[in-house]
Amino acid sequence: MSRIYFDHSATTPVDKQVLKAMTPYFGEQFGNASSIHSFGQAAARAVDKARRQVAAVLNCQPEEIIFTSGATEANNLAIKGLIKGLALKGVNQPHIITTAVEHDAVIEPCQELEREKLARVTYLPVKANGMIEIEALEKAITDETALVSVMYVNSEVGVIEPVKEIGKIIKKINERRVADWEKKRVAERGPKPQLIYFHSDTTQAINFLDCDMQSLHLDMLSLSAHKIYGPKGVGALAVRKDTPLVALLRGGHHEKNLRSSTLNVPGIVGLGEAIELAKNDREANNQKIKEARDYLVERITKEIPEIVCNTDIANSSPAHAHFSFLGAEGESILLALDMDAGIAVSTGSACASNTLKASRVLTAMGIKQEDTHGAVRFTLGKANTKADVDKLMEHLPGIVKKFRDMAPEY
Repeated sequence: MSRIYFDHSATTPVDKQVLKAMTPYFGEQFGNASSIHSFGQAAARAVDKARRQVAAVLNCQPEEIIFTSGATEANNLAIKGLIKGLALKGVNQPHIITTAVEHDAVIEPCQELEREKLARVTYLPVKANGMIEIEALEKAITDETALVSVMYVNSEVGVIEPVKEIGKIIKKINERRVADWEKKRVAERGPKPQLIYFHSDTTQAINFLDCDMQSLHLDMLSLSAHKIYGPKGVGALAVRKDTPLVALLRGGHHEKNLRSSTLNVPGIVGLGEAIELAKNDREANNQKIKEARDYLVERITKEIPEIVCNTDIANSSPAHAHFSFLGAEGESILLALDMDAGIAVSTGSACASNTLKASRVLTAMGIKQEDTHGAVRFTLGKANTKADVDKLMEHLPGIVKKFRDMAPEY
């Protein structure tokens, strides 16, 4: 039985070119990048190259790239590291603004800071398509607001958040705060005004969208290699200089004292290669993936009754197609497709797939709880074709009907 993979938001296969670039650093070039002998310096040169590759794609300086174990760690470092850094500057209980549909790697650090009374947090609601309201964001900003964190592409439904517009708003507010402060006489100024730092989890965006930090007006940006056909267990946080960040991991002096741990040289090399490929191949891959995704949406919509497409196709990544199959359990559909047809899909974020609770994202979008149980997420990749969709549709309508027929109240 041939296997078909429609779960690229959970992870992607390592590209052959990426694996080729990584391979020498598992064996012949095995040195520790912190060692000063030739083995270590060969590894350090490879890390430096990867740092330049990542920085070039994000349009920042190589020294602004901090390598991590993935976007989860990068998000934690960005949020908790900033708040702790501000505390050292005497800023007590600053205000954070984020959204109700963020990944848990953003939501949970914010909740932890709330519990520890280190920050106050506003969780912005979203519209029915999962987008935040710009006006609501502007109204939420106060003089104490120090951090705004908004993901670029939602991992479940694929909606693209207005990150660039948010960045422009924050930039204007910061400029106005500084200008108003500078207008005062020196004796009346007091401390410099609190700037707002802008962070975005771009994990699901790097493949599909330009993540230029300057254009987006970002101070911090998180990403993971394994979402862009790179290896698992490596990612990065890009941090503009002068952002007051404090390390979360202690025990070494790696990454400008911001991330202690022996560098994962093969993984970092893979990340550098993967992100360069993602940028170079973005336009061609986007077109191919979108054609297959749109074909999938068309066929499901025409051939299966009583479904709801939860993805705003007009404003989403080209890979996402999230459906509620009313009257059928998404988990049952997932398992049947996997066991009967060798087709992999998801019911939501892979990081939360072991819970039976209704999706927080779908609930925030106003989707009824009973309809969230029928949710299935299809996320396509660069190897998927219309033939894969045809194979899916040989099985999906019958599977959905079977589970609807078994439902006692449907």
